[in-house]
Amino acid sequence: MITDAEIYFAQGCGRCDRFATPDCSAVRWQPALDALRDLLRAEGLRETAKWGHPCYMHFSRNIAIIGAFRAEFRLSFFDAALLEDRNGVLERHGPNTAQPDAVRFTDIGDVARKADAVRALIAQAKRHAEAGTRAPKTQVELDCPPALIDALDSDPDFAEAFAALTPGRRKSYVLHVNGAKHRDTQDARITRFREKVFAGKGFNER
Repeated sequence: MITDAEIYFAQGCGRCDRFATPDCSAVRWQPALDALRDLLRAEGLRETAKWGHPCYMHFSRNIAIIGAFRAEFRLSFFDAALLEDRNGVLERHGPNTAQPDAVRFTDIGDVARKADAVRALIAQAKRHAEAGTRAPKTQVELDCPPALIDALDSDPDFAEAFAALTPGRRKSYVLHVNGAKHRDTQDARITRFREKVFAGKGFNER
């Protein structure tokens, strides 16, 4: 996984075996990603690399992060609940996303078409960073699958480690287990991630 944004724009994130190949999503979108990068840096954001992707900061606070996929690339905003999306460009990552937080792009022209809207969101995010304001925490009830409930009930140590995780980390495991339709697959997934729970990590953490 890369730790330098320059490498990302030239070769990708380093999280899979497509790194530094023409099949890497970041490489495929390179000219369009360069245009988005120029826009972000022109707004005075500090570029760094976090979680293998270019992350843009202001006043020591994460503002937005770039991600590239096969069919599109995205700019995802942190603390998106604070932003007023007057241009209607923010979309949800998926059905489990708390609020719209991502601007999607499907070609290089999309960057120019949405540039003013992106600048407006960045300006708001910078003001909130400078003021130190944060979005209120929303409590989301998770539909904990019976397989996970049984595993926790049968092992007090596992239950204690799971309860000690942050809400976001617990959610990552619930979603992972719920992603399997059959009970035996759910049980297998729980067995595989037990050690990560005891290590205090979320499902997507290494």
